[in-house]
Amino acid sequence: MELRGLLETTVDGLGYELVDVELSNRGKMLRLFIDKPPAGRQGAGASAITVDDCARVSNQLARVLEVEGVDYDRLEVSSPGLDRPLKKEADFARFAGEQARLTLRIPVDGRRNFTGVMRAVAQGRLELEMEDGRVSIDLANIDKARLVPRIEF
Repeated sequence: MELRGLLETTVDGLGYELVDVELSNRGKMLRLFIDKPPAGRQGAGASAITVDDCARVSNQLARVLEVEGVDYDRLEVSSPGLDRPLKKEADFARFAGEQARLTLRIPVDGRRNFTGVMRAVAQGRLELEMEDGRVSIDLANIDKARLVPRIEF
């Protein structure tokens, strides 16, 4: 089984969602970002990731990686943070109504960077509402996407 699949299976089996995986230091350092699944999969009111959640996933993964013979020096498990990356179509749908910052691979209307409220996701396209109107963006054209944290006083 490939590494990402192994990580995803293990994390999902513990009741969490694998948001992202980073390999650095020549593949010797594994950094995982986990989240709690949307309310529909886990029950009402999914809350933020805690240190205990990260420790639980880290302990289980250390065992699984040892059994599978995966060579690594360091394993880090953490929350995706307030500026959570958006990777899958399901992420865009889950956070519809929230503001996101996008960087595109190929410019649309002469721009590669967009910030706006995600309105709808369907058939591989994202409708983004900005101050100067709406734009429809092909999800395959998105290089990076992150939520814009809401600051409330």
